[in-house]
Formats: sequence, C-alpha cells, structure tokens
Amino acid sequence: MDNANIGIPPKGGFSFDLCRRNDMLSKKGIVPPPSYRKTGTTIVGLIFQNGVILGADTRATAGSIVCDKNCEKIHYMAPNIYCCGAGTAADTEAVTDMVSSQLQLHRYHTGRESRVVTALTLLKSHLFKYQGHVQAALVLGGVDATGPHLHTIYPHGSTDTLPFATMGSGSLAAMAVFESKYREGLTKEEGISLVCEAICSGIFNDLGSGSNVDICVITKGDKEYLRNHQLPNPRTYISSKGYSFPKKTEGTCITKLFPT
Repeated sequence: MDNANIGIPPKGGFSFDLCRRNDMLSKKGIVPPPSYRKTGTTIVGLIFQNGVILGADTRATAGSIVCDKNCEKIHYMAPNIYCCGAGTAADTEAVTDMVSSQLQLHRYHTGRESRVVTALTLLKSHLFKYQGHVQAALVLGGVDATGPHLHTIYPHGSTDTLPFATMGSGSLAAMAVFESKYREGLTKEEGISLVCEAICSGIFNDLGSGSNVDICVITKGDKEYLRNHQLPNPRTYISSKGYSFPKKTEGTCITKLFPT
C-alpha cells in the first residue's frame, strides 16, 4: 500500500512539498520568490610529493556585506582528513561536523584509521539526498593506508577525483594558476607556494574572496594547519595615533555640513 494513501510520510530523502507550495504562492503573486544571493569563496587542493595540501581564503560574505574577515573554511574531518567548504557557511559547517562525528564513531568501532573514500561516500550520499538544497561545495583531502587522495564534491552529490582542484566563486582564477604551474612531484615548499598563489589569484580577482590565506598540509601520520599563513591584504591606517584635528574646528565643520 502506498505510504501517501495512509498518511505516513516517506522515509529518507528530501521532501519537496514546501518547494511546490512556494512555487504556487509566487505564481499567484501572493509571496515574491526569494532573491538569488551570491556566495563567495576560493578553496583549492593539490597532491604533492608526500601528501595533500588544502588552501582557502578567509572572507565570509552576505551579498555585498563582508560578515567575517577571518573565518575558517578548512574543516576537521579526521586526524588524517580535512575538508574545505564553499557555499552557505551554515551548510558546510553542519555537513562536515555531522560526517566528522560519524567517522569518529566508525574509528571507535573498528579501531582503524579513517579512509578518505569513507568520508567521500558519507558526504556525497548526504548531499545527493537533498538534491542541491544543502548548498555545500567541498574539496576533500587526506592521506590514508592507500596514499594521498583529493576529491571535489558538488552540492548535488556528484564527485571528481583529481590531482589538483578548485571550487568557489574564485575557482576560475585559482585554476588558471594551477593549470599553468602544477606538475607532479612537487615538494612541500613548492606545493605551499603554489596553493598560496592560487588563493591570492582568487582573492585579487573575485570580490567574494578576500582577506588571508589558510593552509593545511596533510602527510602520512602528520598534519600541519597554517592559520593565516599569508596576509595579502594587510589593513593599513593613515596614522598609528589615529585621526587628529586642530582645536576649535568641530563646530566649524558641522556648520559647513549643515548650514542654518
């Protein structure tokens, strides 16, 4: 017997009932459809000689407003796995935290190190259920018993496995750097330098990306999180002592601005 006929909600997946309701209300002119809001981020990753390097900018935006100049976009998944997030900040935080806890429980149960493919499967299965309504675009990287791995995961659940990857609104500028300069067998120092250059390309060519460069280097049995590794946009001030005005000029300035 069909679940819909006996009033039992379907199990799992995403319910599109509210989407159909909102579409009906907008077509009747009762409620205007929500406006499109652009998100901005540059996240990258590459495989180097001994592991994986992930990089991200630190600007969080809401439309044209910069909400946070120094946020963290590289999320912990497991001791040997990290994940960069682009899209809606709340979605990337929630999805990575949820899968991170599932990986922890799996390690407790098996007593073994987490595999990157396990994190990949959990992430893409969750995102596919919601058909893109969970707006999380991810770059997943890690090193396990089978070597270094780098994957991209799109909001609809599709994935790619690549030697270097970029995502976010600044991805094209960052990809231009990778495609012209990436090669196999990069050393750690060369990889960090290339990731920084790719993120800076996104910062300087995309209005949604900005502030600083975060780097995470993952190797076999070790990881190095370089918070604010590079500061391409240092904040400058006119004077270290602040602004100063000659005495008895305040009233004159106000009179000029608001004449009676």
